[in-house]
Amino acid sequence: MNTQHPVKPPLTDDQRFQYLIAGISDYAIYMLDPSGHIASWNAGAQRFKGYRPHEILRQHFSRFYTPEDQQDGLPARALAHALEHGKYEAEGWRVRKDGTRFWAHVVIDPIYDEERNLLGYAKITRDVTQRKQAEDALRESEQRFRLLVQGVTDYAIYMLSPEGVVSNWNVGAERIKGYSYEEIVGSHFSRFYTNEERADAMPERALGTAAREGRYEAEGWRMRKDGTRFWADVVITPMYDAEGV
Repeated sequence: MNTQHPVKPPLTDDQRFQYLIAGISDYAIYMLDPSGHIASWNAGAQRFKGYRPHEILRQHFSRFYTPEDQQDGLPARALAHALEHGKYEAEGWRVRKDGTRFWAHVVIDPIYDEERNLLGYAKITRDVTQRKQAEDALRESEQRFRLLVQGVTDYAIYMLSPEGVVSNWNVGAERIKGYSYEEIVGSHFSRFYTNEERADAMPERALGTAAREGRYEAEGWRMRKDGTRFWADVVITPMYDAEGV
């Protein structure tokens, strides 16, 4: 005699959605009641923040904020902003159960029923600490490079826009050419060329060569602010972003 196993009823759409949210581990996704107390908790929330469901349910979500943000009223302002504008999105430090901090990208959306009664808030948090660390490291590297360039006095080192407009200016450029930062930024670099070379479109040809061949290098007369000339060794190198633009 064959033993038949009872057939389980099919899952409802709500049940499927609940299982989906519960199984996501890369995002902390949970519900808050209208006052900000935690009403649900998924695997991602447990992984990021360190709390198990029985430890955190019915607790106020402000415990994830730093003491400074709590004192400043940021949790309440976040809910108020979400309620007024339909969404709150920001990044900032959040605190795990063990007291360590992580940099979080946070989205809070108000949730309503069919009659527009507020049921609570959906809160999605992602740990983006590694991205922030990479951005901070890049920013520090760029700052060190700027300080290095600004401190060089024997070379005029400055950036041009794609059109040839001066966008920054170091101490060496000021010493050699005579213009202060305020006087020259926003001006076209062709003013450093002689009248003859400007008439011959030498500045434009120099940029064209740099863009086409990856580098332009030449020697020639250049003009200071006071009208005197000096013989210059010039190098122009095109700069591109990460996408090669």
